[in-house]
Formats: sequence, structure tokens, C-alpha cells
Amino acid sequence: MKTFFAFIQKEFRHVLRDKRSLVILFGLPVVMMILFGFALSSEVKNSNVAILDYAQDDASRLLIDRIDQSQYFSVHQKLHSEAEIEQVFRKGQVRLVVIFPQHFQQDLLHSNHVQVRLVGDASDPNTSNIVINYASSIFRDYQNELSNNKKLPYSIKTETRMLYNPQLKSSYNFVPGVMTLILMLLGAMMTSVSIVKEKEMGTMEILLVSPMRPLLVVLSKAIPYMVLCFIDVVIILLLAVFLLEMPIRGSLFLLLAESLLFILTTLSLGLLVSSVVDSQQTAMFLSLVGFLMPALVFSGFMFPIENMPLPLRIMSNIVPTKWYYSIVRAIMVKGLGFSYVIKQTLILVGMTVFFLGIAIRKFKIRLA
Repeated sequence: MKTFFAFIQKEFRHVLRDKRSLVILFGLPVVMMILFGFALSSEVKNSNVAILDYAQDDASRLLIDRIDQSQYFSVHQKLHSEAEIEQVFRKGQVRLVVIFPQHFQQDLLHSNHVQVRLVGDASDPNTSNIVINYASSIFRDYQNELSNNKKLPYSIKTETRMLYNPQLKSSYNFVPGVMTLILMLLGAMMTSVSIVKEKEMGTMEILLVSPMRPLLVVLSKAIPYMVLCFIDVVIILLLAVFLLEMPIRGSLFLLLAESLLFILTTLSLGLLVSSVVDSQQTAMFLSLVGFLMPALVFSGFMFPIENMPLPLRIMSNIVPTKWYYSIVRAIMVKGLGFSYVIKQTLILVGMTVFFLGIAIRKFKIRLA
């Protein structure tokens, strides 16, 4: 173990002497946090909606059908009380809850004030705002049809309430996204490039003939990047809390533990790449094209996954960033505990074991 720690110390010195690597490791997270500002938004379709219908009359049923038939919504379930609203949002099952008041049709015909409540999941503020606007337009269109362009003594008004992020701050969306992209890029790319660099320079042969086992040699090169990526997580969280004024509603310990697990997943990917390629250029290409692009597209950070065709939605399940992004948003924004992210955690554990197992099997003791 003394030899193993000596190798780790050597790798730390290599990393700390490489100024370009340090700029990437610590400069990139800070720059992305400051410059991202607002996450890109796009049209939202096929959003799941829950209905709480106190009226149970013809008018409410007609509007529910219109919501379900819209290309933007799909009625996922019907609730029986307002106590169920928080539960469906916690489970991430729906993006919007529509609440029809009692005597909706009667008030529509005989009252000058009819109020329908729209409750959105504002942990993703941009998408929630878009969904609310789509739903409101459906009610406005229905009101215009009833009026036949004539002034009526009544109107349908919607009351909007945003859970988790009532101020609709964009930081609630892009902070988890930046954490996901940074860890995916740095963990996989830096690990794979550092090991392949030893192959290109011819120094890997010297390491492999050392008294330490080859697997421990490779792990000693990955451990410094695990520590540095974990420091990046701390830096991002500090910037989020003190610069962007974004609270961490859930357990900080759980968030750090899940981040460490995701770092191990990305390091396993890096080790897998390093075991199958022999040049830094190839490793860099695989990291940027093979990891960064899927991380951007399939994480759900920039583009809603439910908008994608079915084959792409299925493909997104094999991308680790999708599950980590879901974990970070659930803990930081919604304040949920481990029981709500156990599925995503087990998937990341399985991916880590799978990637690491293949990397060990593919690792070549002889370079020739």
C-alpha cells in the first residue's frame, strides 16, 4: 500500500504541474456556471397532466378531453384530493395539475367569475412556464368559442401556482445541468487522456513492469481525478449557493455521495476508453463526440426527453447523465430523500460495475 500511495502522490504532482489541465479542471466549471445564465428552451410536447375535477360536469369533461387531445398534453391520471398533488410531483409523474372547481358548468353559465387552478412543477422553470401557457391558451380558446366573439358577462380565469421554484429562477435548471456536463466531460476525458498519454510517451511500459500490479497502476492514475472532480462539485455548489442564491433543499451529504458515485461512473468510462484506444487524439474524439453530445442531448437538461421519438427515448436510458441529472434536481430543487432516487442510484451503480468490468477485461498488460 505504501507503493500504491507513492504512485498516487506522483500522479497528483503530474496533474498539479500541468497548468493546462488545471485550467480545464477548475476554470471550466466556473466559466460555465457564470456564462450559462439561462438554459436553452424548446417547444414542449406530450407533457403528462393530472386532473383534479371537483365539478364532474359536461363542461369540465369537455375541457379535459381537449387537454388530452392536444399535442402538448397527455392526461396521465385523475386525482381525488389536493393532498395527492405533492405526491405526484415528488414522483416526477406529471408536469402540471389542472384543478376544476365545484359547480364549474353552473358558474360558467350564471356567474361572472370562474376560476380554474393550474399547478406546475417549477423545478424546471422554463418548461413549467411553457406548459402553463399552453394550458391557459386551451381555456382561452374555449372561452372564445362560447362567446362567438361577443362580450359575455362571465370569463374563465386561471390561478397559477409554481411548486419548488416560485420565482422561476433559471439557476434551478442549469446548476444541475452544469454539474452533470462538467463531471461527465472531465471525469471521462481527463482519465482516458492521461492513461493514453503514458502509452504514447512509452512510459506505460515502465509502470507496468513496476512491483505494483497493473490494475493498481491504472487506479492510481484515476484517483487524483476523482478527488479533483469532487472538488469541482464543491466549487459548483458554493457558486450556486452564494453567487446564484440557490438553496440546497435536500441532504447535502446525500448530494455529495451521489456526486461521488457519478464521478466513479465517469472514471469507469474513462478507463474503458483508455483500455481500447492508443492515442490521445482518439481518446479526445471519443470523449467529446461519444460522451459530451449524448450528455447534452439525453440528460434532459437542454431538451425535454419526452419530445423525442421513441427510439431516442429508449436510447436515453443508457446515458448516465440522464439519471444523475434527475438525482441532482430531485435533491437540490425538490428536497427529496434517498427513497425517491434509489432507482437512479441503482442504475448508476450497475453502470459503474459494468463499465469497470469491461475496462478490466480489456486492459492490456502487454503493450506490444
